[in-house]
Amino acid sequence: MSEFDAIFVGAGHNSLACAAHLALKGWNTGIFERSATIGGAVQSREFTLPGFRHDFGAMNLSLFAGSAFHKKYANELKSHGLEFAPVADCFASAFPDGRWFGVSNDLEKTASRMATFSATDAATWRRLVGAFPGEAEHLFRLLGSQMSGRALAGTAWNLWRKKGLAGALDTGRLLLSSPRSWLEENFESPHVRATLATWGMHLDFAPDIAGGAVFPYLESMANQCFGMVLGKGGADTIIRALTGMVTVAGGQISTGAEVAEITVSGGRATGVRLASGETHTATKAVIAGVAPGALTGKLLPDGSGDAGFDTAMKKFRHAPGTMMIHLALDDLPDWRAGAELRQFAYVHLSPSLDAMSRTYQQAISGMLPDEPVLVVGQPTAVDASRAPEGKHVLWVQVRMLPAEIISDAAGKIAPAHWDQVKERYAERVLDILDTYAPNLRRNILGRAVFSPLDLERENPNLVGGDQICGSHHLAQNFLFRPARGFAGWNTPVMNLHLTGAATWPGAGTGAASGYMLAQQLGGR
Repeated sequence: MSEFDAIFVGAGHNSLACAAHLALKGWNTGIFERSATIGGAVQSREFTLPGFRHDFGAMNLSLFAGSAFHKKYANELKSHGLEFAPVADCFASAFPDGRWFGVSNDLEKTASRMATFSATDAATWRRLVGAFPGEAEHLFRLLGSQMSGRALAGTAWNLWRKKGLAGALDTGRLLLSSPRSWLEENFESPHVRATLATWGMHLDFAPDIAGGAVFPYLESMANQCFGMVLGKGGADTIIRALTGMVTVAGGQISTGAEVAEITVSGGRATGVRLASGETHTATKAVIAGVAPGALTGKLLPDGSGDAGFDTAMKKFRHAPGTMMIHLALDDLPDWRAGAELRQFAYVHLSPSLDAMSRTYQQAISGMLPDEPVLVVGQPTAVDASRAPEGKHVLWVQVRMLPAEIISDAAGKIAPAHWDQVKERYAERVLDILDTYAPNLRRNILGRAVFSPLDLERENPNLVGGDQICGSHHLAQNFLFRPARGFAGWNTPVMNLHLTGAATWPGAGTGAASGYMLAQQLGGR
């Protein structure tokens, strides 16, 4: 048995960031991870062939690079090997009609491409980019603040003082709008709308879901103004650097150490019991980086003592699932729409807003979509170190998919367990890719397919393949993430806290949940 000031259940990047800050404040920290590899959904491994490094989940590290945690600890992280690969050509969409549109961090390039679809849209884009610094101040302040009435009041006051009542209402309207409503109000080209709307699908926002407009807006504007960054050698560069920070500061990280129970006495968390039977005590805090259902359904076998909280954790809603297809390639895709697409970090294949809406509805109805949204990552176009010389990796994220298959929208795959159908569905994905990049199949050297259930097996927080650990719809965001009254990473059990994507401010690589909790516990 060991005694720690703080014990962490799970070694995702939020837990590591929290532990690093507390360790540097003098706390004795212990992290217990069930898997052999730490990092949660931020891992990079050789899934296909030796020498080909694939990002398991997260690929884009822009949120971490721009985070408050990185701003404070940039030197420490760099000393432990953190290295970014900057991206100038950030994201694009290819379309069935042979056209494409992409956003680069060169405004003239982006606006020129957009003008071929609509001169009016290009002018709108320039106006939005010009106004973005002022708008970003308020949005980033909101997303980077603790979710409390006091913090919200401060953000609202600052917004009203800087923009006036009309401007404040406009920002509030953006936060409540659906992607379709915002895009149709601002852009006339269907191609431009579809390119931007796909970012909503990264976060469970089909085009017609309220509250989703802010994500296409922020991602497109940030990519235009700041570019994007990937991790040099893999996204796990942040995990290696965080690990170095924790261990040098005296923290302990144990892998293959599954926590079976959080021990509670007198309404206060006192430590953990491992599946091996070992027990460890925590004098100040137990911090669980787990999905809400696992907290009250497993780690607290007798519940939290608050029936309302326990019910909310049980009913926490997860987003539709995802399939990941990792490919080792002899060459990058030969995009039919144009060779310039080969230099983009992401190429989206999502033809229209209506197609995205149909795919989303199919998935939540338990159907295998006939035409899923494909997010094609080309990290070796940016960072050649991830593959042997002259070779490449492809990161294909297939959105949206059901966790349990009831039927197939295309009528070609009989309902069955994902283990029986994943390879057949992967072939459907490759068939779609073939229509956009005809050379792809003959360049495949190796492939690894992870169904939604495979993702959950790798990381139990990815329930049903939900890579964002919970829907971000308005009823489960802001003051309601993960539940009303518990948006401050608190629980009804004293000294027990939640962190991770299921808590405010949600999914992404920014480590804001872990860092803000660490500041709350240990000071700034």
